[in-house]
Amino acid sequence: MCSAAVFGAYWDKQSERGFFMSSLWTSGVDMPKREALKGNTEVDTAVIGAGMAGVLTAWFLQEEGQRVAVLEAGRVGCGQTGGTTAKITSQHGLTYARLTRRLGREAARQYAMANQRAVEDYRRLADSLGIACDLEPRSAFVYAVRDAGRLEEECEAARALGLPARLEADPGLPFATEGALCFEEQAQFHPLKFLAGLARHLEIYENSRVQQVEGDTLTVCGHRVRAKQVVFASHFPFVNRPGYYFARMSQSRSYSMAFRGASLPCGMYLGADEEDLSLRAYKDLVILCGEPHNTGDNRQGGHFEALERRARELWPGAAEAARWSAQDCMTGDGVPYIGHYCTSTPNWYVATGFGKWGMSSSMAAARILSGEIARRPDPCAGVFSPQRFSLRELPPMAEEGARVAKGLALELFSIPRARARDLPVGHGGVVEFQGQTVGLYKQEDGTVYAVQTRCPHLGCQLEWNPDEKSWDCPCHGSRFDYTGKWLNGPAQEDLPSIHL
Repeated sequence: MCSAAVFGAYWDKQSERGFFMSSLWTSGVDMPKREALKGNTEVDTAVIGAGMAGVLTAWFLQEEGQRVAVLEAGRVGCGQTGGTTAKITSQHGLTYARLTRRLGREAARQYAMANQRAVEDYRRLADSLGIACDLEPRSAFVYAVRDAGRLEEECEAARALGLPARLEADPGLPFATEGALCFEEQAQFHPLKFLAGLARHLEIYENSRVQQVEGDTLTVCGHRVRAKQVVFASHFPFVNRPGYYFARMSQSRSYSMAFRGASLPCGMYLGADEEDLSLRAYKDLVILCGEPHNTGDNRQGGHFEALERRARELWPGAAEAARWSAQDCMTGDGVPYIGHYCTSTPNWYVATGFGKWGMSSSMAAARILSGEIARRPDPCAGVFSPQRFSLRELPPMAEEGARVAKGLALELFSIPRARARDLPVGHGGVVEFQGQTVGLYKQEDGTVYAVQTRCPHLGCQLEWNPDEKSWDCPCHGSRFDYTGKWLNGPAQEDLPSIHL
């Protein structure tokens, strides 16, 4: 398959793929279409992925005088960039005290400076290129509903690294807190407006999925692209070996909703604990984000409903304007992988594992990778090296290995959870049909879709996601719509259909 017609994990009822949910950002941008690659070509650098990280990297390399081709499986910005909450900040939750303890002060300083520099770089690019992307200065807060002492420790660590941190007794939220840590001089924007403004200057091929990479040659829908350097900026690297990124990261989903008629927060907010909410304003809307879970672990659903209930508690009478979701690659130590893909592939580079901080990490990655390729090593690159390894990574790696083993075991030994005739209309699940295990979805109009539930990436048993009507892999995060069409993740094929 050499094309994709949708925006990543978001659905639109008029989409070719049936049930689609547009994000706040995707619904309001005129993104000019680009032609697919139609022949062989040679470039200095091929960038795989036209999200924020890929487009920014291509921009900086083009400024270095390189010819760069960006190869995108779908449309520009159709992946995780369209699902962000669009905060540009070096404030990444309770990060800096932990990094200082675990990695040392110098590594923590590099991480801090790379992300704070990213805030300034977005401002500079938007101003110099005249990109109208609603970029606004905002303070970023991490609030605590309990155990406020953690904020003091984090504040001290952040200030020691040169970050603009201070404590705030009352962050101005519509619920009780014990205080907040404030980072000044941060920003928020409309990510796809920015991306559209930057992309118009670049050589980008849409509906041009990279199927294979060998040395300096990329196979793209039967065509060949020769490149001196290759940058993997596709969210999750799809080449399994070398690098073994599938064994070094997990994937997490979270949910966002926008509401009109709510009191607008003055800054950008994130709770200190995983179950807490993220909030920011955009024009007359409040964006509420939360409900995280491991991809493939959402059998019961109800995450949008939970966010909606919370919104009704906070702002009675507020009206929903949009809902969407996002998927994040999580590394064992919480630091992205940015740099050489592997020691055995010196002309390959990677940017992945951004966690919940894709916007600042994308800019940091673009600066670091373009510097490496231009033979100007970045002073902040060391902490992000994909070749780093620490014994501290072993516990999360072991946990992820257990998840993978469970997913594989489900594929080999699982018993279907229901019979096909018992599955209600409007629902999906793994069922038994005529002696075989299938993934079934019964559409409200009576149409039935049946697919194989073995992930084409590495063979794990897929799970039904009732919130998004998708098939999700609990091992490495590949996702497919209810018809079996690939959405995102390291898998490179659609699910085989089963004819009932």
